[in-house]
Amino acid sequence: MSTNAGLFTIGQLAERCGLPARTIRFWSDAGLVPPAGRSAGGYRLYDAGSVARLELVRTLRELGLGLDVVEAVLSRSVTVSEVASAHVAALDAEIRTLRLRRAVLSTVAERANTIEETLLMHKLAQMSARERQQIIDDFVQYVVAGVDPDAPAMGIADSMRRLPADLPDDPAPEQVDAWIELGELVADEDFRRRVRAMAVAGRGADELEYGPDHHAVVEHAGGALAEGVAPGSAQARTVLDRIVAPDTTAAQRARILEQLETFVDARVERYWQLLAIVNGHPPQPAAVPSFEWLIAALRAHGDVRA
Repeated sequence: MSTNAGLFTIGQLAERCGLPARTIRFWSDAGLVPPAGRSAGGYRLYDAGSVARLELVRTLRELGLGLDVVEAVLSRSVTVSEVASAHVAALDAEIRTLRLRRAVLSTVAERANTIEETLLMHKLAQMSARERQQIIDDFVQYVVAGVDPDAPAMGIADSMRRLPADLPDDPAPEQVDAWIELGELVADEDFRRRVRAMAVAGRGADELEYGPDHHAVVEHAGGALAEGVAPGSAQARTVLDRIVAPDTTAAQRARILEQLETFVDARVERYWQLLAIVNGHPPQPAAVPSFEWLIAALRAHGDVRA
């Protein structure tokens, strides 16, 4: 019951609105819900307008707005719409962070990492788009430093830089995992030196001077690998002849072998697969095992000389 017609004490207002009296008192002290008057005993009294104002304060606070923002809305220095738009953006950012954190935790759970690896994974996954891109740019710059601008490696370098502007709002665990593995890979000094050596050498494995055809290697060498054909066997020689023409000279075979050994690397292929996954594309099937079988077959047969 009100003390005066249409007026409520803090206790009565608390009962009416379902809020703790101490909360109403705190908001009143902060100037968000000022009293409409005072009782004869000096107690604060609130009217119907106070009830409406209190309900608005509660709603804004439940939406996560700080007291300063609530005060700005009540004073009409900003509109509820403006505040809501800003908080939608903030919540979107928070949701992205939470989803990314969830994906990282899923990866940690699956990998059973050490504490050090877990910390590294978290650091890599939390990086901004600019920071992630800078890691890749630094790696590619190291790889192509001093290489002729017209060399084929420069075109490949541009492709090696292509990262998405950001990880998706709801990244799949394999995307987070791929980014983490990619970050670890480009930080590996042996890998960096290997890719640099390939860039300096010039030609790629798909531009060998005398072949072989990529599809032929995957079809025939890959088939032999799947069937368990040993590279040094007589059967392997038959397969080899389907990939490298039998009339290819020993010098040409030696050159093919040299270039294959220079440009075939499982970790480099993995780089491209990881880049595809991070960008949301299906990775190409691994072809390196087929080329490694071909290298072993070329070495095994005695008609290769320098």
